[in-house]
Amino acid sequence: MIPIVAEQINKLELFYRPLFRLVLLTRTIACCAAFLFEESNKAQRFTFIFLLLLLFCFLDCPPMGLETLKIDDFQLHASTTKRYGLGAHRGRLNIQAGLYEDDLYDGAWCAGRDDPLQWFEVDARRLTKFTGVVTQGRNSLWSSDWVTSFKVMFSNDSHTWVTLKNGSEDMIFSANREKEIPVRNIFPAPVVARYIRVNPRSWFGSGSICMRVEILGCPMPDPNNYYHRRNEVITTDDLDFRHHGYKEMRQLMKVVNDMCPNITRIYNIGKSHSGLKLYAIEISDNPGEHEVGEPEFRYTAGSHGNEVLGRELLLLLMQFMCLEYLSGNQRIRHLVEETRIHLLPSVNPDGYEKAFEVGSELSGWSLGRWSNDGIDIHHNFPDLNSILWEAEAKKWPPRKMLNHHVAIPEWYQSKNASVALETRALIAWMEKMPFVLGGNLQGGELVVTFPYDRTRSQWVAREQTPTPDDHVFRWLAFSYASTHRLMTDANRRVCHTEDFAKEDGTINGASWHTAAGSMNDFSYLHTNCFELSMYVGCDKFPHESELPEEWENNRESLLVFMEQVHRGIKGVVRDLQGRGIANATISVEGISHDIRTAVDGDYWRLLNPGEYRVTARAEGYGLSSKKCEVGYEMGATRCDFTIGRSNLSRIKEIMEKFNKQPIRLPVRQLQARRSRERRLGT
Repeated sequence: MIPIVAEQINKLELFYRPLFRLVLLTRTIACCAAFLFEESNKAQRFTFIFLLLLLFCFLDCPPMGLETLKIDDFQLHASTTKRYGLGAHRGRLNIQAGLYEDDLYDGAWCAGRDDPLQWFEVDARRLTKFTGVVTQGRNSLWSSDWVTSFKVMFSNDSHTWVTLKNGSEDMIFSANREKEIPVRNIFPAPVVARYIRVNPRSWFGSGSICMRVEILGCPMPDPNNYYHRRNEVITTDDLDFRHHGYKEMRQLMKVVNDMCPNITRIYNIGKSHSGLKLYAIEISDNPGEHEVGEPEFRYTAGSHGNEVLGRELLLLLMQFMCLEYLSGNQRIRHLVEETRIHLLPSVNPDGYEKAFEVGSELSGWSLGRWSNDGIDIHHNFPDLNSILWEAEAKKWPPRKMLNHHVAIPEWYQSKNASVALETRALIAWMEKMPFVLGGNLQGGELVVTFPYDRTRSQWVAREQTPTPDDHVFRWLAFSYASTHRLMTDANRRVCHTEDFAKEDGTINGASWHTAAGSMNDFSYLHTNCFELSMYVGCDKFPHESELPEEWENNRESLLVFMEQVHRGIKGVVRDLQGRGIANATISVEGISHDIRTAVDGDYWRLLNPGEYRVTARAEGYGLSSKKCEVGYEMGATRCDFTIGRSNLSRIKEIMEKFNKQPIRLPVRQLQARRSRERRLGT
């Protein structure tokens, strides 16, 4: 029965698509009402089911999931293969080859022979309405290979194949003109089948038959299908699962603010190159104010404009937190009441608009990545690593070079420096807010990276380069990766060339690939904030239909990572009169990286469980040390300090009060005086 229905669907849709959309929708709703109220007979029930099938076939179909890995390697086949690394399993849209091409991970499926008998096949494992094909050439630094035209064939049993025709002749589709820009071909009418083959007919003259492919298709209703049930992920959260352009993003943030006006505030941190405001939303029980003792957390996304999944995850997160707070979710209420949370969903709105205009399947791997003036925002920060490491190599004392809050070099702050407006806005924001922990969401992989992102050895592309807080960073990274649905799954397929699941879904940034001036390194070296990068999905720009599943993949991780801001010690540094001291230094024995107190004298120091010797000091004051113990339970240990003014600073204060300068003895005379005092025992 199903093959007959499928055949009729294909014929009917070709001629009556516009009219049937309205008629089928009306009739289906009517039949559905009768069906639900049990007033239908067998004929009406059959009509209802048949109309559902017809209506289903008039809907636009999303990608089947070659790029997102929803389609298994075992579902991909080919006529011949040049070698294993160029097998059918590599014929996925936007898959990336390694820097050095090898036998395992290459950038396409490539046929073993260059002739018109070659094919690339996808087994949908169930009857599917196929509506189109998206193709690319081979991703390679060294080769130029792409297909310029192809045919498409279908089968229900993988033995008998029917070629898609244009009248009485086989239909020939135009494919790629170069290897990276995707090309989409929509069939004149959908075809229902289980198997689909792409048959290259011509290819770039100086290259070979190589393809990366995505298939557009909707699985036909079949509740008994095992493969569909196994891979199905359903969310119960009632959120706005769609892609949002700039105006839609602003509108959604306004909706959240209207729903939860008592715990949200919208503000902007600056403008993009084209003048779009960089909007952030604050979620707190006292929005707009820093509360003493309450840590500040941030998520950012979209520094690479075409990596849009992070942007949508933050828009979903702000909706989720608002709704759950209103419903009385104690976990969310505790987060909101004990943390000041900032979400910046689009660091590079200019780049996003470029990718959004083309769409998820056609934006490719790089369109919209950079700012409008061609800058990679995430790696546009000053290289403070080199400044610190040079000082360490020269063995400069702390008074000459601190191990924290490394100053931004003057050349970077000049108007002629190649610094994006978006980067300047981020730096001003990071300096203004006393952030403790942050995560920037990126795409194209499934891994969490942590500083340092630059190798200490020059001219080395990959090298383990830990910070003094390496153990803390590793825990923070693992807290996200281990609660993600896929990152630590040893059975999952690698996105491109790296098997990060073997490393528990985390990696030191420099040991992956070196990058100077990253946001992560700058945040750690210039501010108090520990920053990590979360690569939240293999597909940078997933189809709208994938968003509910991606939300389920990342929701728990997003919450767990936020909760880590409450791990370690916290407190206030005060003077003898009980006033908070700003810019006091907090040092932990054995960790060569200090932090500073905020304006009100409060501080937060992320630490793993253990016992630590902690010292507080400030200019013009003495110092105070104590042992502070961090437990395994969630919640920072309170560790306050009171420090008094030093004798020298008090003398200076008294002298200046009476318009007199303190006596400054020559160095040699002062040393002789101290030596004499020691001999006399005074």
